[in-house]
Amino acid sequence: MRDRAILALEDGRVFHGWAFGARGEVAGEVVFNTSMTGYQEILTDPSYKGQIVVMTYPHIGNYGVNETDVESWRPWVEGFVVRELSPIYSNWRARKSLEAFLQEHGIVGIAGVDTRAITRHIRLAGAMKGVLSTVDLDEERLVRKAAASPGLVGRDLVREVTCAERYIWTEGVPPEWRVIPPHEPRYRVVVYDFGVKRNILRLLVDAGCRALVVPAETPAEEVLALHPDGVLLSNGPGDPAALPYAIRNVAHLLGRVPVFGICLGHQLLGLAVGGKTFKLKFGHRGANQPVKDLATGKIQITSQNHGFAVDPDSLPGDVEVTHINLNDGTVEGLRHRSLPAFSVQYHPEASPGPHDAVALFEEFTRLMDAQKSHA
Repeated sequence: MRDRAILALEDGRVFHGWAFGARGEVAGEVVFNTSMTGYQEILTDPSYKGQIVVMTYPHIGNYGVNETDVESWRPWVEGFVVRELSPIYSNWRARKSLEAFLQEHGIVGIAGVDTRAITRHIRLAGAMKGVLSTVDLDEERLVRKAAASPGLVGRDLVREVTCAERYIWTEGVPPEWRVIPPHEPRYRVVVYDFGVKRNILRLLVDAGCRALVVPAETPAEEVLALHPDGVLLSNGPGDPAALPYAIRNVAHLLGRVPVFGICLGHQLLGLAVGGKTFKLKFGHRGANQPVKDLATGKIQITSQNHGFAVDPDSLPGDVEVTHINLNDGTVEGLRHRSLPAFSVQYHPEASPGPHDAVALFEEFTRLMDAQKSHA
């Protein structure tokens, strides 16, 4: 007999299924991801802290879990929702099943639910708070718990995922899925860990960077004292406006060292120059988001994971929008007109892909080269 599980939303919608992974009860913002592959990378992406993730692709778990395709040392999602959990897995790199992986790390899952119905409901009503439980099966009580749970707005989740102390990262992309030729190390880059994905660090190494990762609250003065050639602002979870310390640090770095922001780092750059951010109705999460480069007119298919966006009307005149999302017109890239700083909302380091935007890491090295020539 399978254990029952319930996903309850704050507006009263309830979905019944069966439990897999760990047993227990979790609360979080319920969001959906449209990727067909990459569930292991999604689970271990620190940007999903505080969220219960629904996979729109119906068949999950069929290639198991391996030791390479991880973006952090543990999974960060609050809960995991799938239509059909594969009873078997088959891949030459696989070391364990998806269910065993979730059990090992205490992640609660629910399977056998209509993920299309959940996704459609979120698209119409917006992302909302939910509770996933295998221990309390009272619908009304779970709905009340969901409504009373904390949302993402105003929450600093970065403190829960950042590193405790600085460390050096030296590992490049594994040869079997390398997308750019590795370069000899020439640049010293400090990476602010707001929830950094490992593939960002791997691609920095391949681009010729020595990556020093520092905790999210590291003062800008300490970073500048390290004499970096550039600073990377990483991805991360939660509300960017709830990180005043990070915004102050980014503002202090601008004009003193080249800055490259990714996802949350992009939003923090927007806030540091005087802009504002807002919460999207249901966010962008998946490996198939079309983005237009306004300078070239070219379209990139990108991987994304964010629930907030930069308000273009709030930006000062010395900051230009460089990329837009073709689905809803939201900002996907920024560049300062006079200072060496740029950012993208999407993920150029996307693993397993797409890899359309991986050249942005080499653009960062060119920015550092230009700064050196002017020094």
